[in-house]
Amino acid sequence: MVVGVAALQAPAHAGASAPPGVTIMVLPKGTTPQDLASIPGAALGVMSAGIGRVSPEQTYLDIGQGNRLNPSLYDGDLPKTRDWPAIVARARAAPAEIEPGLLASTLDGGGLHIAARGDRGAGVIGLNESGKVFGYAGRMFSGGSAAARCGEAACIDSGSVAEAARLARQAPPGDLLIAFARPPPERNHELPIAIAGSGFSGDLTSESTHTDGLVLTTDIAPTILDRLGVAVPDAMAGQPITASGAADAKAITDLENRLAQVGPRRHTVIGVNLLIWLGVALLAAAITRRRGLGVVIPLLASTLAFAPALMLIAPAFHPSELAERLIVGLGAPGLAALSSTFAGPWGALALGAAATVGGYAIDVIAGSSLTSQSLVGPNPSLGVRFYGIGNELEATIAVLAFAGTGAALQRWTPRLDPRRAALAFAAVGVATVIAFAPGRFGADVGAAIDLPIGAAAAAAVCIGARRRRVLLILALPIAVLAFLAIADLVTGGGSHLTRSVLQAGGLHNLGDVAERRLRLGARSFVEFATRADFLVAVAVAILAVWQRRRIRSWFDGQPLAWAGLVGSVAAIAVGTVANDSAAIVLMIGTTLIIATCGVAYARTLGAQARTPENPSDRRGPAIT
Repeated sequence: MVVGVAALQAPAHAGASAPPGVTIMVLPKGTTPQDLASIPGAALGVMSAGIGRVSPEQTYLDIGQGNRLNPSLYDGDLPKTRDWPAIVARARAAPAEIEPGLLASTLDGGGLHIAARGDRGAGVIGLNESGKVFGYAGRMFSGGSAAARCGEAACIDSGSVAEAARLARQAPPGDLLIAFARPPPERNHELPIAIAGSGFSGDLTSESTHTDGLVLTTDIAPTILDRLGVAVPDAMAGQPITASGAADAKAITDLENRLAQVGPRRHTVIGVNLLIWLGVALLAAAITRRRGLGVVIPLLASTLAFAPALMLIAPAFHPSELAERLIVGLGAPGLAALSSTFAGPWGALALGAAATVGGYAIDVIAGSSLTSQSLVGPNPSLGVRFYGIGNELEATIAVLAFAGTGAALQRWTPRLDPRRAALAFAAVGVATVIAFAPGRFGADVGAAIDLPIGAAAAAAVCIGARRRRVLLILALPIAVLAFLAIADLVTGGGSHLTRSVLQAGGLHNLGDVAERRLRLGARSFVEFATRADFLVAVAVAILAVWQRRRIRSWFDGQPLAWAGLVGSVAAIAVGTVANDSAAIVLMIGTTLIIATCGVAYARTLGAQARTPENPSDRRGPAIT
């Protein structure tokens, strides 16, 4: 690493009245939370090393700038540290407020400095915005304080866990020791981290993650500045790390292992089970011919509705991969069959949707970690979303909330007054936005957009196409967004909506937000362009538009279910356009919309004549 080096003075802050200092210590690869538990009084956790898999240099750079970005949004790979102007140019070209070296420059501006010793790789953390480190030395000092080790308020070092433990014992009460394993971590895993010092005891967390035991690289810089009494710049996206409870290395290891399993198990638990369900359905249809489709298709639809609810429950039991496959693979069709027996096809779909949407709503409001550990949860191991709901759940909820409401109304109140039906859809839209959009709960900006629009579309279908009523209904999304923004600002929820839009810092930064979402959305289409499931989803979407009149005919006599379907389609259409994982939203949404249409199609085969759902066959209100 070629950097400018200022003369390193003797320890400037030694003595009984020394101000607090911070030591950042990089530990050997393979360090575990159990190893870190040997550091006296340390709070424990794991740290997300980056968005996706990034180089150690990028991890160190992210720590020093207090912000990070999806690598695909940068123009090219990270240049060598010796070419600092190229690093700065790369950051400036990115659609975000990225300022390499911001930590060191902020300290310099406050009359404090950060110096490095021992590990020139980790020394990148201490580079200022000019690409220079205030001081660098070999192991010339000893002692537990940052001032004694580096001569400055903050010190970057490397060493063993035993050395970190010794530093924790020797450090003055006001000092802070931040020790983490050397990056990069194993694939899908995080970096173990410990912080020792006054105010830190138990499990680490931050407002960035809302998860006990999990923090981000971008949280380190605000934590250092907070300890040293320096204001945190707006360009730093991280939040100061805190600790609570009692340190539990085993619980942290279990959390980290579970998060690492989410990505791989999505293929084996969701993908394999889906293929098995489709295979069984096709076999049953082949044996029973056309008459069997009337039973098989609705069962498959309600199975898909129940499956996410079981994926929420499964992490509580720490299941093996086989056990989780069985919980979902057998549990979902079992619940679907039981519900269909007593409530009929529309009733079974409604119950499955209620279990999924209601289950996740309760969980995120309660602040549980089950949603983030669910196979359709935010998948924190990717380093993008750490609590609340992710894009997979957003698409799932966007369909099931309205399709399920329409199914419930069609099953149990088929002659409901159109205005009351519209109010029911509007109420579901508001309730789901309250659960899934605010920063204290679901923290999903997409939910704040597509759920109100889905509710508005369903309500508009119920009350007819009168212009004044439609305009009034279409105003609902704007009203919901305004309410969410006010509530989030008052409660300090810090949702993606308020942090990335209302607090974007001007039109330029707001444009960066839009550019990031559009570029990532387009990139998702490119990544999935050769996948069979994506091509099938696109083909089905095109076919549905072409055959929309025929699909509409399947819902003759089932106007409330039709309203629910329209709301689901509207929500997914908007979500696909506005989301940074557009392809995923389209695939999941299309699958569940097909399932909903399948329940209506089964009626055309005469299946509902043999179910308890005969009341649904009567003509309902004239909803168009």
